[in-house]
Amino acid sequence: MNVRMGLIRKKADWTFDKFNAYWRDNHGALAARAPNLRAYWQNPVVDRVQRGIDFARGPWDFDGFSQLWFDDVDRANHAFNDSDMAAALIADENHFLGELHIVTAEQSVVIALPDEDERARLLKRMSVIKRLPTLSEDDFRREWRIHGDLVRQMPGVSGYRQNVVVVREREKGKPCDYESLPIDGIVELWFKDEQTLQDAFASPPGQAAMAHAKTFLGDITAFLVAERRIV
Repeated sequence: MNVRMGLIRKKADWTFDKFNAYWRDNHGALAARAPNLRAYWQNPVVDRVQRGIDFARGPWDFDGFSQLWFDDVDRANHAFNDSDMAAALIADENHFLGELHIVTAEQSVVIALPDEDERARLLKRMSVIKRLPTLSEDDFRREWRIHGDLVRQMPGVSGYRQNVVVVREREKGKPCDYESLPIDGIVELWFKDEQTLQDAFASPPGQAAMAHAKTFLGDITAFLVAERRIV
């Protein structure tokens, strides 16, 4: 399944609380009306500490991640580029966002997610990852599949999704090349709490997974988020 993801920075003169409330109550209600939208989740960032991993942190600094699901890429592009409400969405984004990158990703569920009620009680971590410069995209995809098998062995992981980036827009509506937005994937991991996260990565399977990560990843930028469903 493909998912459209917004990598979001608030305006510099907005507090996080003001941004978060506006994103949820105003922009969320507007974007929820996008034609052919199947689901919409927001992930405001609440923590930027790597937690559990000894890995070079990448350069990214986001205030939130949006996730929107459509039946296909054409329907997503229509909703946000040339539908009747596309102009209103852009105007509203310009009102409260300082920066917005868009990626479209192929999403794979590696460890099945719990139901929505249980997810509300879990800790979620999202990480932006970049492959080593010596690896091709095909090499990265192969190694990330192997990595998924290693993460399956880690204790305490309540859910795990991999999002392989296939289309990049450094500016919304303008597809760009890899060098302009060098992000290969976005990781989603769920844990019971921070201690469970720390214990998972400290375990022998967790150490094996991180040792493997260093063979194919150049950097990881991890965030804790407070996910919420809009649609």
